[in-house]
Amino acid sequence: MDVLGIDIGGSGIKGAPVDTAAGRLSRERLRVPTPSPSAPKEVAGVVRQIVEHFAWTGPVGVTFPGVVLDGVTRTAANVDRSWIGLDARGLFADATGLDVTVLNDADAAGLAEARFGAGHGRAGLVAMFTFGTGIGSALIVDGLLVPNTEFGHLEIDGHEAERRASDHAREKHDLSWEHWAERVQRYLEHIQMLLSPSLIIVGGGVSKKADKWLPQIELPGTPIVPAALLNEAGIIGAALAAETAAHAHR
Repeated sequence: MDVLGIDIGGSGIKGAPVDTAAGRLSRERLRVPTPSPSAPKEVAGVVRQIVEHFAWTGPVGVTFPGVVLDGVTRTAANVDRSWIGLDARGLFADATGLDVTVLNDADAAGLAEARFGAGHGRAGLVAMFTFGTGIGSALIVDGLLVPNTEFGHLEIDGHEAERRASDHAREKHDLSWEHWAERVQRYLEHIQMLLSPSLIIVGGGVSKKADKWLPQIELPGTPIVPAALLNEAGIIGAALAAETAAHAHR
């Protein structure tokens, strides 16, 4: 079954049909710059544009960079504040005329990695963290998602974790990979203490450069691996979530 996945990010909105049995894009993805301001009406217009580009008529999954509860966006750290408390599922359904499922972007990436990527076949708790503008988190327990965890906002040593250990913090403070890895180490030690995951997957743009920093991180008892699906994880995870929702409605 092919399902359209759309991944809304702070800088770009990307979409493609996904072969949900194989976990890969079935057509070349379309990327459209995120409107500025990233207000709901303008973003919904881009979602409609992607749907029309692929002449899509089936279910659609859409990721959002914030907490999503029953299709309502509850936080908006890196997009326009007017998303807070908005019925995003209704907005996108009205814009496209289709059945739409909306979920958190890190949750989508985690679902995809657990099913088809670095977490495939791994029992127990798989924890994924995406290091980018902030730190996104996803928890998958035996293949099931625990939605809307916000572990990037944990306080560690008196600081919000993502202000010190995100990729944005690395660039802003011009940190060497070594110095930044020390901050990530401190963060992941805290995560290990709280959750005891069987596997940690690290994603976001820095996963492509994992060789520069990941070897410096040691968590005895918990393997850490880079994400396998890279920038396609959000699109694939959005499609998986929409497929699950479509089956539930039957």
